[in-house]
Amino acid sequence: MFQRLGYAIARFMQGRYGVDALQKALLWVYCGVIVLNLFAGSWMLMSAEFVLIGFWLFRTLSRNIPARMRENEWYLKRSESARRFGKLQKNRWRDRKTHVYRTCPHCKATVRLSKANRGRHACDCPRCRKEFSVRI
Repeated sequence: MFQRLGYAIARFMQGRYGVDALQKALLWVYCGVIVLNLFAGSWMLMSAEFVLIGFWLFRTLSRNIPARMRENEWYLKRSESARRFGKLQKNRWRDRKTHVYRTCPHCKATVRLSKANRGRHACDCPRCRKEFSVRI
């Protein structure tokens, strides 16, 4: 029975856009608005919830794939710096015991250095190839 239901859903979704990065961001915003509304209890936030989930469903079930791809590209372009910052913070947390992150004074690139070599060192920036001094 569940296998037939899965096949029926797959047939229904054929030719439709599905889920992308903008869809995932909309879902996170929707969840945030729900949590916020738990504390506030506002009809305006509830209306925003309905608008967000409606737009999410519209994008998921849309058959106008080129338009949805353009929207996703627009979102990815606008959110690139925030996503890069989030990834850097995630990597810093993951590597906190083995590596340190320093910024190049010339080009402001972030350089990852091993904690194994404590003390003062000269470091070459991989982006601008200039040497600068770091303390680990």
